Amino acid sequence: MERIASVTRKTGETDITVTINIDGSGKADIDTGIGFFDHMLNSFARHGFFDLTVKCKGDLLVDGHHTVEDVGIVLGTAINKAIGDKAGIKRFGECILPMDEACVMSAIDLSGRPYLVFDMDLNAPMVGDFDTELVHEFFYALSYSAMINLNIKELDGENAHHIIEASFKAFAKALDRATQAEPRLSGVMSTKGSL
Repeated sequence: MERIASVTRKTGETDITVTINIDGSGKADIDTGIGFFDHMLNSFARHGFFDLTVKCKGDLLVDGHHTVEDVGIVLGTAINKAIGDKAGIKRFGECILPMDEACVMSAIDLSGRPYLVFDMDLNAPMVGDFDTELVHEFFYALSYSAMINLNIKELDGENAHHIIEASFKAFAKALDRATQAEPRLSGVMSTKGSL
């Protein structure tokens, strides 16, 4: 069964359509109006082997907050929809990813119980046209709309670009691992019988 989902969300602040193929090859077509954020979403798609399309028109005259947060909501909703009932998949995934001097850990549980643990020290207020405070907002919105337990921890790093990019790549790798088939499993990876 194909694990593909498209979600559209339109508000007074943003108009967003996201399509994701969990079993893709890493192709991306991203346009949010925020260059650095586009770069991060491209990295997420490429390193997770997800085919991803993101089209967003946001109120960037205000700032990037609504765009980044709402893309997190829509992408998380699409991930949750594409994964489906989670039968036959590993459920857990993790990655420790180095990027130059930076090193970031991401661990995921596709539990259906959303939670975010976010431990990153981003000492630069901006990277290009991107407000670094929005990294937390993105992952918070995504984790809750995707119904996943997500831990992201900076283990080392100085350059904010490297740290943020490592976090998106680590998240991608962890999600890819969590969504892979477990051939020994019948049903879902839970003693309760459902996720």
